[in-house]
Amino acid sequence: MPNPVRRLPVAVLVAAVVAVLTLGPAPGAGAHGFSSVVYADVTAPEPGHVRVELGLEYDLLVVSTADTERADDVFQDGTAAFEGGDAGEQADALERHLATVTAYVTKRFEVGAGGSACTPSVADQVTIAQREGVPYAFLVLDYACPRADAHQVTSRLFPDDEGYVRDTKTIVTYELDLRHGSAALDAGRPTFDTTQSASERFVEFFRLGAEHLLTGLDHILFLLALIAGSRRLREVVLVATTFTLAHSVTFVLAALGLDTVPGAVVEPVIALSIAVVAGWYLWRLVRLREHAMDLETGTDSHLALDPAGWTRLAVVFCFGLVHGLGFAGALGIDASWSWTLLWSLLVFNLGIEAVQLGIIALLFPALALLRHRAPAAGIVVTGLITAGVAVMGLVWFVQRVATG
Repeated sequence: MPNPVRRLPVAVLVAAVVAVLTLGPAPGAGAHGFSSVVYADVTAPEPGHVRVELGLEYDLLVVSTADTERADDVFQDGTAAFEGGDAGEQADALERHLATVTAYVTKRFEVGAGGSACTPSVADQVTIAQREGVPYAFLVLDYACPRADAHQVTSRLFPDDEGYVRDTKTIVTYELDLRHGSAALDAGRPTFDTTQSASERFVEFFRLGAEHLLTGLDHILFLLALIAGSRRLREVVLVATTFTLAHSVTFVLAALGLDTVPGAVVEPVIALSIAVVAGWYLWRLVRLREHAMDLETGTDSHLALDPAGWTRLAVVFCFGLVHGLGFAGALGIDASWSWTLLWSLLVFNLGIEAVQLGIIALLFPALALLRHRAPAAGIVVTGLITAGVAVMGLVWFVQRVATG
C-alpha cells in the first residue's frame, strides 16, 4: 500500500489553495466589518449624579457620527487626524465637534434611575488611548438622575443598521447603588439594571464567551488543529482545557497590571501559534514516515515513550497565554478597574471551554471512527486539515505583521 505521508506535499498545496480561497483575509483586532467593543465605567460620585467614562473606537465614532448627523466637517477633520496618527490631533478634532459627537453618543447610550431617564451633560474633553493597537476615544459623561434605589444602563451604540460593524458589545463595569460588578450588553440585550441577579450576569458572560469563540475564526482554527493532531479523546480534552486555563492565568496577570504586551505583538503571535500547532502534527507525520499509520491508530508501543505529548501541552499552554492576552485586551481587563471585571471574565472563560468541549464532542468521534476504519484515509484527512490551518495561520501572520 502506498505510504499516505508521501502524498502530503500535494495535500499541503491543495489545502493552501482551499484555505486562502475559502477563509480569505485575516480577521484583525478591531477590524471593521466584524465587531466592536465599547467600554463603559459607571460610578456615582454623589446621590443624583452618575458619571460614565466611555471608550469608543476613534475612527468608528467619527464615521458613525458624521453619517448619522450628516456632519461632513466631523468626517473630514476626524479622518485627517486618524490618518495622521497623532493622539493629540485626534482629541482636538473631536473636541472641535464635541457637541455633535456627544449628541450622537447620548442618543445611543442612556442612563435611567427608577425607570426615569437621566439628563446627560456635554463632555468637556476627550482623551485618546491605544487599545489593542486601535485608537480609542474616551469621553466622560455626567448624568443628572432622580434619586432611586436602582439604575438602568442602555447601550445601542454602533448598531448593525449603520453598516460599519456588526454585533457591537458594550462591557459595563459599575459601582452604583451600593453594588458593584460588570455586565455585557449587545443588540439582543441592550439594557442592564443594577438589581440584576448574579445568575443573570453569569449567563450573560457565559454566553459572551461562547459567542466569542464561535465567531473567532482564528480560535476555531487553533482548536481544529488540536483536534486533528490528537489521537485520543483524553488527549484533546486535556490540551483544550490547558488552553483555557492559560487564559485564566492571563486574566489574573492583566488584572494585576502585569499585562503590557501591545496588540501589534499579540495578534501576529496568535496567528503564528495556529500555524505552529497545525505544523506540529504534520512534522510528526513526516518524521515518523513508515510509522505514520501507527501514529494514527496509536498501536505502536514506542509512541508511548515519546515525550512530545508533554511538550505539546507546554506549547499549547504558552500559546494559550498569548490568546488570553488577545481576549483580555479585547474585553478591557486593565489595571484601573479590572478586578471588578475579572470574575465575570472568568465566567466568560467557562463559556469558551463549554464551546470547545462541544466542538470536540461533535468532531472528534467522527475523526476517531475514520482513523479506526480507514487509517490511511485518516492520515490524508488530518493532513489536509492541519495543512490548511497551518497555511492560513502563516498567511494571517504575514498580514498582521505587515499591518501592525
